[in-house]
Amino acid sequence: MSTPPRLAMIISSTRPTRFADKPADWLLDQAASRDDLTLDRLDLRDFDLPFFAEAATNQHAPSADPKVTAWQDAIRPYDGYVFLVAEYNHSVTGALKNALDQAYVEWVRKPFAAFGYGGTGAVRAIEHLRAIGIELQMVPSKFSAHIGGSEMLKVHPFGGNAPISDIEDAIKPSVDAMFADLVWWSTTLRSARSA
Repeated sequence: MSTPPRLAMIISSTRPTRFADKPADWLLDQAASRDDLTLDRLDLRDFDLPFFAEAATNQHAPSADPKVTAWQDAIRPYDGYVFLVAEYNHSVTGALKNALDQAYVEWVRKPFAAFGYGGTGAVRAIEHLRAIGIELQMVPSKFSAHIGGSEMLKVHPFGGNAPISDIEDAIKPSVDAMFADLVWWSTTLRSARSA
């Protein structure tokens, strides 16, 4: 059997009061119980990326800012990505859009999925993310997972603040399908890229 794909979970919200850490920790636990992938945490808070100001995308010219090249180096080794998506005004966070724009060659021909949260489970933001990913020559998974509606009210601090495990029955089947699809695409595309 080949080496399991190495995936990165990219946390898209950088707000001090963000909700993201709660689902991120749960998702890492879910991934740790699987033997067909590894999942690492990449937090946009840790990169202090400037707004995009390079001469061009790194597809056309090397990036100059050391913070940008550090981000590119961080995402390069991965076979695929899970974006932890907060929805801001029907789209992705500005921090995530900027991080996506700060790289190009690192994303090409790699798959991604999304785990969204919010009133509607971040479905509108994830639709925007899929369009952005396609432009970056990424492969979007059909499968995503969502914490929304009454489940969000149960686990959010402004609601019941229950642990994510309290809504596991509602979201785990989607998470399992998301991981299975991402493993297939990551393994297939990794082999194709190396060929």
